[in-house]
Amino acid sequence: MFDQHEFFLNRELSWLKFNNRVLQEADDQNKPLLDRLRFIAIVSSNLDEFFMIRVAGLKHQKESGINKMDNSGLTVLEQLERISGFSHQQVKVQYRYLQKILALLEEQDIQFCDIQDLTDKNREWLYDYFLNTIYPVTTPMAVDASHPFPFLASRGLNLAVLLEKDKGEIKTAVIPVPTVLPRIVEIPGHGTKKRFVFLETIMQEYCHHLFHGYRIKEVAPFRITRNADLSIAEEEAVDLLAEVEKSLQQRRKGQPVRLEIGKRTNKAIKDFVVGALKLEEQDIYEISGPLDNSVFAKFADLPGYDHLRYQPITPQLPVNLQNSEELFASIREKDILVHHPYESFEPVVNFVLQSATDPKVLAIKQTLYRVGGDSAIVRALAEAAQNGKQVTVLVELKARFDEENNILWARRLEEAGCHVIYGLVGLKTHAKCTLVVRRESYGIKRYVHVGTGNYNDSTAKTYTDIGLFTANDQIGADASAFFNLLSGYSDPPIWNKFIVAPLGLREKLIQLIDQEIQGVENGRQGRIIAKMNSLLDREIIIKLYEASIKGVKIDLIIRGICVLRPGMPGVSDNITVRSIVGRFLEHSRIFYFANGGDSSIFLSSADWMPRNLNERVELMVPIRDDEHKERIKDILELILKDNQKAHIMKSDGSYRKVERRSKMINSQEKLYDKAVATSQVQELTIAQRLRPSYRH
Repeated sequence: MFDQHEFFLNRELSWLKFNNRVLQEADDQNKPLLDRLRFIAIVSSNLDEFFMIRVAGLKHQKESGINKMDNSGLTVLEQLERISGFSHQQVKVQYRYLQKILALLEEQDIQFCDIQDLTDKNREWLYDYFLNTIYPVTTPMAVDASHPFPFLASRGLNLAVLLEKDKGEIKTAVIPVPTVLPRIVEIPGHGTKKRFVFLETIMQEYCHHLFHGYRIKEVAPFRITRNADLSIAEEEAVDLLAEVEKSLQQRRKGQPVRLEIGKRTNKAIKDFVVGALKLEEQDIYEISGPLDNSVFAKFADLPGYDHLRYQPITPQLPVNLQNSEELFASIREKDILVHHPYESFEPVVNFVLQSATDPKVLAIKQTLYRVGGDSAIVRALAEAAQNGKQVTVLVELKARFDEENNILWARRLEEAGCHVIYGLVGLKTHAKCTLVVRRESYGIKRYVHVGTGNYNDSTAKTYTDIGLFTANDQIGADASAFFNLLSGYSDPPIWNKFIVAPLGLREKLIQLIDQEIQGVENGRQGRIIAKMNSLLDREIIIKLYEASIKGVKIDLIIRGICVLRPGMPGVSDNITVRSIVGRFLEHSRIFYFANGGDSSIFLSSADWMPRNLNERVELMVPIRDDEHKERIKDILELILKDNQKAHIMKSDGSYRKVERRSKMINSQEKLYDKAVATSQVQELTIAQRLRPSYRH
């Protein structure tokens, strides 16, 4: 019944609309100025990855002669055409917003300057900077019959140069902008005022020093984005780590998929670059401003301008973990729920840190997907191994764009004595799970942490995620079986509480939706609230349509891609889809099913996408504690009331901001306020309990 294209939206256009919602944050007048600039940077980084993976994949299909339709009925060629139109428009809006922000920064005495507008003294300083700092690390490369167009790194900034000799002979050259130097250069001597120039601007001004005997006719910056999707023959690999390293070398040599070039670029230079890269017109993005706005991510942290950024939040210590010295006793007494970044990630780090030194701990097992730079958790795992504990770590080498980082951590952990495994052939391990095995007075006890987000103490400050600590015996047994499944030749067990992909997670979700349908048919109210990053799975979408037709009320909170069409009369008019885009990146996956009043609530590492349900090892775990179930339901209901950062999806796939009525509700702000209030009440209670009493 729902197999027709009209019931599905296009995945790529849905993602671009998500990036558009991110872009709107850069134009939010209520947002601090440098944080608005940060969103400009996020949009650029998002687009880079989109072109390197999604557009590159479509282009590969096109070059292979594949022009099949997707679920929405668009062919590969039609998708590329629509992506190009949408992306070009998005980039124009991005640079329009950027110019507004830069103008407002000038009012705050933060200015990006053109060299011709500077004083003689400033220009003299820049000239010296060029000669003494830039010149020594710059390599100009001629392009002619004996010098082919050089291979240029993906996302690297370059200058294309037209040169002229005495007799009018035109030459071409390319200068890669050095990545070892700061992209944004501060001009000293302005007191409290800040004056900056882009590195490529300095090079454009003085690059004639690189070509003695030639006149510079034209210089133009350009930037290439290449195909970065890895192709790994896992089944044939003798050494997966070596195979991933080999594929990373191939990534750097991927085919160009996009060219960004200055809007005012001379036609001869444009033709020179485009001809060398063999790109089509729709792949060329003419830019009115600095190329690669991702540079503003770090610039937004400019010291001394805290008033132009959000006030930093202080993640609260979870109520049940106020006494960190009794971590295991607290978990043994009661399941503990932690909601980041409103509540601190430190208990997760301490869980591993204490386990590393606790003489009663015998073993630690953990999955690592995206770890981050200087990871306290990885250091603790290494220390645990050095302390003689059995440490098993699954490091996912195929975590996209974190492969090199994960290879580095894997080697360091092996050197420290950890058992490092790389998961199952053909599958990425995306589950988030830590198991600690401890010898206690009455025997062996297992402690488990499962969560919706990565074990990354950096992103935990900006991503919303939920984690669960538990000493439940059934979950402990499941965790042991789970790690045995990953490390050995064990057949899948009969799980007590874990629901695992690709071994039945989709089937469980279908069963839970059917349960709500059955409830409506039996006269009860059916309700589903599902929060995730993306919704793409065709089978689940069809089942949601069936539930909607039967009368189940379905609220979907989906940050990014959603190809389900809500609000179609007689089909999905019981389904709402909203996206929250705010200060923090909504990352938690939470699924609520009313179940006739005895609600079922789950946390998961998985979105409802074919890749998560078919091609990844994922976990979904039930919440057992009634207090935690009520808390999670309250979180979901608060998000559904958000009228400041919520966008409602219409049936055509477009989004509208929620209408703001009497009471303004920003769910992220409210959730932080609640965490602070709860923590303060707990501190007061502890203080009152410890206060000495006096008898008169």
